Amino acid sequence: MAKKVRKSIDKWKQKKWYTLVVPEVFGNVELKETLADDPNKLIGRKVKMTLADIINDWSKQNIKLFFKIDRVEGDKAYTRFDSHELTKDYLRSLVRRRTSMIYGNFVVTTADGYKVRVKPYAFTLKRIQTTKKEKIRAIMKEITENSAKKLEFNQFIQAVVLGKLASDIYKEARLISPLRRVEIGKTQLESMPTGSFGQNTFSEGVKDTESVTV
Repeated sequence: MAKKVRKSIDKWKQKKWYTLVVPEVFGNVELKETLADDPNKLIGRKVKMTLADIINDWSKQNIKLFFKIDRVEGDKAYTRFDSHELTKDYLRSLVRRRTSMIYGNFVVTTADGYKVRVKPYAFTLKRIQTTKKEKIRAIMKEITENSAKKLEFNQFIQAVVLGKLASDIYKEARLISPLRRVEIGKTQLESMPTGSFGQNTFSEGVKDTESVTV
């Protein structure tokens, strides 16, 4: 008896292109596309872009942004902010001999209840004492916490990515010691307030299904 021949399914042909849409805080810009054979498989997928991709300013290539897809409508995949970081090469370029680098790692809460981990860096013009480093770190923490308390999540992320928070820290910390530069090296969304959009989709500890680089 002859065996039945099963028709092979071309999975590639089953896939569909979806346009990625960045969050409102970055202007709801539509950027490139990603493939999926089922829109539900896009939910939770992490997407990496640079700020240069979004605002067409190639001087911002050192700023990496990570988003997560939280809903799909038609052929559009809408994202929310997940984290941001500066490239390692850029941070290394700011380190100089006979100078000091002050590093902070704080979890702050925004006015609308989002918890965000923020990692600022300050680079001095010359090597400084530990006591001065501690004072600068305290200023970093105070300004970061106060900024988060006053701003809603989208406003706070905008202040971080566009340099407003780093500028505010620089203005105060330079009174302790002359600084060459202040940067926010990384931010990470730690948790969202209960009932916020996407909260059920992105519970803490859920692994990304896939990462996409744009």
